[in-house]
Amino acid sequence: MKKTYYNFIEGVLFVLEKLVIQGLNTLNGEIAVHGAKNSALPILAASILNGSKNLLYNCPRIKDIDCAVKILNRLGCATKQNGSIISIDSYSLSGYDIPESLMAEMRGSIVFLGALTARCKKARICYPGGCEIGQRPIDIHLEGLRRLGVIIDEEHGMLNCRVDKPLTGAKISLPFPSVGATENIMLAAVTARGETVIGNAAAEPEIADLADYLNKCGAIVRGAGENTIYIQGVAELHGAEHTIIPDRIVACTYLCAAAITGGSLLVKNMNPLHIEAVLELFEQSGCRMMTEPDRVHITAKKPPDPIHTARTLPYPGFPTDIVAPMTAIATIADGTSIFVENIFENRYKHVAELIKMGADISVEGRAAVIRGVDRLYGASVKATDLRGGAALVLAGLAAEGTTYITEMPHIDRGYECIEKSLSSVGAKITRLCTP
Repeated sequence: MKKTYYNFIEGVLFVLEKLVIQGLNTLNGEIAVHGAKNSALPILAASILNGSKNLLYNCPRIKDIDCAVKILNRLGCATKQNGSIISIDSYSLSGYDIPESLMAEMRGSIVFLGALTARCKKARICYPGGCEIGQRPIDIHLEGLRRLGVIIDEEHGMLNCRVDKPLTGAKISLPFPSVGATENIMLAAVTARGETVIGNAAAEPEIADLADYLNKCGAIVRGAGENTIYIQGVAELHGAEHTIIPDRIVACTYLCAAAITGGSLLVKNMNPLHIEAVLELFEQSGCRMMTEPDRVHITAKKPPDPIHTARTLPYPGFPTDIVAPMTAIATIADGTSIFVENIFENRYKHVAELIKMGADISVEGRAAVIRGVDRLYGASVKATDLRGGAALVLAGLAAEGTTYITEMPHIDRGYECIEKSLSSVGAKITRLCTP
């Protein structure tokens, strides 16, 4: 069992961990991708709806999933975890409120709102936490739920929701294809009366995976993964077994690890169709890509070619979650790369840490201009958010000397033992606990 050290400050318990990376090691071999965080979270919330037994396979063993299971337990559900398998029996659901301490742990906790309201006819939660990567207003979520008949009162940072009359389907056109809003509306609509049509819906693979699970439970959802989703409400749902899709952002991160070290990796248990926009950028950087239905083989060029201009867009465009890892590659490219962030205005918090390592980066508003340097140097840096933390890991792999990365809880929110996965293909990376 891993030995963990703790530090007490004013009665609060802190776990102090850091990654230590010895750079300039080329990665080669095979690496597998775990289940998708952004798919497992809404499906765990959806298990509330059926009041029965559910069995989920390929769930990632990460901090955000632990938080979601804590929320289910807090609400009265019976859960059991065995590796990547989670069983949920929501028959015993007894609560409808989620305490601030749990909501503050992750942004994705807001997806419990639609499911709780539909099952309990009431819900009480505070505004969610998570990475501070910019404004992510939930007004789109709330307006969609109101269109279905949910009454929502906001007071002192709390959301009090109730359903006085049966939820009724509606035509809802989203002003932006918000993933979370699409999920919340889906969860509330599957047992509402009549048909709900969600226009300008998010089209991410995780939306389609949620719909697949709901349909296994007896829901009638069509069009998920496209821009218009049709939901015919049903009177009740039943439990189901479901396998979570692979995590496309983790897959991209491992591909980035090969690209930044000039390596050759076979990334398995993934769907290349989910990351087509990113594969194009790897090819632009000089990587040779070979794809099969469930894997990608990448052979990198060293140094990588620059990425001229990459703009984030809703799926199927270039995903905002992979901006930070791709900027790490650009720091050592043979030329200048430009990234334009159109989703979140604060995706570049990690840039200051990369500059400590010798990167040449200028940020103007939503644009980052990255002039490649001959080499990066190891330094003591801290993870600023989930994907920014991954970018620092990648930079450490390519840096001369030793890199120390603190604030590990950010990285652990989305990556399952990242040091073990990368060590298996040649990285010299360890996790240390400091007394």
